[in-house]
Amino acid sequence: MTQTTRVVMNAQGGPEVMRLEDHDVPPPGPSEVQIEQTAIGLNYMDVYQRSGLYPMDLPSPLGLEAAGRVVALGEGVTDVAKGDRVVYGGVLGAYAGRRNAPAARLVPIPEGISDDEAAAVLMKGMTVEYLLERTFKVKSGQDVLFWAASGGVGQLAGQWGKALGARMIGVTAGRENCARIKELGYAEALDRTADDIAARVRDLTGGKGVPVVYDSVGKASFEASIDSLATYGMFVSFGATTGPAPDVSPHLLQTKGSLYFTRPTLANYVAAREDLLHSANRVFEMMTSGALEVHIGQRYPLTDIAAAHTALEAGETTGSTILTP
Repeated sequence: MTQTTRVVMNAQGGPEVMRLEDHDVPPPGPSEVQIEQTAIGLNYMDVYQRSGLYPMDLPSPLGLEAAGRVVALGEGVTDVAKGDRVVYGGVLGAYAGRRNAPAARLVPIPEGISDDEAAAVLMKGMTVEYLLERTFKVKSGQDVLFWAASGGVGQLAGQWGKALGARMIGVTAGRENCARIKELGYAEALDRTADDIAARVRDLTGGKGVPVVYDSVGKASFEASIDSLATYGMFVSFGATTGPAPDVSPHLLQTKGSLYFTRPTLANYVAAREDLLHSANRVFEMMTSGALEVHIGQRYPLTDIAAAHTALEAGETTGSTILTP
């Protein structure tokens, strides 16, 4: 047994439900590896799980994404070796100094990409990959509306969409953030605190609207997103930071222009190992080509996990956040 520190919760609720505990990590089981973690990613999915939006079996560990070094191998593991640098996403229990994880969910970190960058980018980057390249395949010359453009996913999406040749229209809050996202691939920056978003989108598109809206905001942005879409447009709802979007009726989709509505999730798009590796490697290719730059806006020690969650929920973070064990 090796002792580590990890975050657990016995109830769902506010940041105060998380607590640090000493934990004995057993040797890795069959098809598992043990990882000494160096960088942990913070994602809004962590908030959904902690808050109760997504029910969890309790007590429960938290955290879904981290990078580190393999220190032990379980029986049957052949794809990685001791000392390898790896990163993973979507494996509950990342808020820890050391942990066991299934070898099938690990991705090798390429040379030239740091552990911090890998932990900051993997889940957010794979989210952008499936959104822009598989849920709705963005083409050169298209207009794309992307909400929460200052956040970790939004910053990557602006750069990715620009690399695909799209005109990226980002929605954020405040002049400072608007100026910032225009340095990160967005051709147009809309201020949700001052602009009529749908009206501005219509102005920018000659009245037609956009073929796709990517909306992670949910309840507060739903109406503006619907009204920003062109005929046959697709509403991609992939988050709910202000609460769930309302139910969508077939009649609404019909009357607003024969629209499409989808609620995808990363878990489905990377469930198969070949899809996981495809998505992760596309992210790393975009980074090594220079098309994608990862911005780590803030760092917290794992002991300050409550403060990190509070800042994320309050919209006080920009780019990605790294937790250090």
